[in-house]
Amino acid sequence: MEKFTVHTGTAAPLKRSNVDTDQIIPARFCVHSTRTGHAASLFADWREDPTFVLNRPEHHQATILVAGNDFGTGSSREYAVWALQDHGFRAVVAPRFGDIFRGNALMNGLLTVTAPPHVVETLWNLIDADPTTPLTVDLHHRQLRCEDLVHPIDIDDDTRTRLLQGLDPIAATLQHAPDITAYEHHRRPALPHTH
Repeated sequence: MEKFTVHTGTAAPLKRSNVDTDQIIPARFCVHSTRTGHAASLFADWREDPTFVLNRPEHHQATILVAGNDFGTGSSREYAVWALQDHGFRAVVAPRFGDIFRGNALMNGLLTVTAPPHVVETLWNLIDADPTTPLTVDLHHRQLRCEDLVHPIDIDDDTRTRLLQGLDPIAATLQHAPDITAYEHHRRPALPHTH
């Protein structure tokens, strides 16, 4: 998993609320289990509209998505996270996320930044005024920055450390493989082993 430390990029304003995972990637595209190859399926139904935000040339290089309230609700679908990452997004900013989506995102290295509606509105206005306006998502200092706006990033210490090191939960656990092996050597032979 790619480390997430400090990322600066342009943003796409997705001015919609209640975006569920089926809107992010419709179920008919969730047919193979690889993490890549989903970019063309991201918001597939909405992208048929030429005015959809991701179809606008000024947002083709955006790496941060700024969305409305309740982003990523609905069914548990890692494809939603994979499609966003495949498209090139490194972070999503929204007032609130679906719990399962947020968990999936943070396990896969897509940073979710919760910001109140007035902060999201400010970002939308800045992006509308100048689509080249850079946003910085600084996980080291736990800050989202854009021009004069500085907003704290609320994230637990364990997840932050794992993202800074570029470790998914399995890789983080495997860092302790010698301790796990040593522990298993002291267990009764009849008990289950991890081999």
